[in-house]
Amino acid sequence: MATQLKNLSDFSHTTVPNGNPYKIAIAVAEWNAEITGSLYNGAFQTLIKHGVAESNILSVAVAGSFELTSAADILLRKHPDLDAVICLGCVIQGDTKHFDFICDAVAQGITNVSIKHSKPVIFGVLTTNDQQQAIDRAGGKHGNKGDEAAITALKMAELAATI
Repeated sequence: MATQLKNLSDFSHTTVPNGNPYKIAIAVAEWNAEITGSLYNGAFQTLIKHGVAESNILSVAVAGSFELTSAADILLRKHPDLDAVICLGCVIQGDTKHFDFICDAVAQGITNVSIKHSKPVIFGVLTTNDQQQAIDRAGGKHGNKGDEAAITALKMAELAATI
């Protein structure tokens, strides 16, 4: 597997936009809090590092990954000046089909909210086989998917602003 060989949060190959003009929300799931907290810290710090003012970052917590879709919709409805919403969560495979239903619903829901509002809604949800894979992708050896979600939000906000 290619991910075993590298840190996936390397942005040296791309230009990251200046985030100064953007207002970005972060919705983070409380379920698997150790993991989602690391994702949130990565996303928040990456936005700050790339020029988004702390006052232009709106953060909300929701119970679990399933609720991220509703949170993104509410945020965009109540704050139409947002340029993007980052959705952060973690769903770890268990012994039942619950994993499949949640992952599918969240992915489809986030896509639908993005289309409905014509705004970038970023899928920053880890869908891993086990806890260690989640740790590895939330600031561990494979980087931090929260960082990646923040960079994606900045790139998509710039795309929406310049097209």
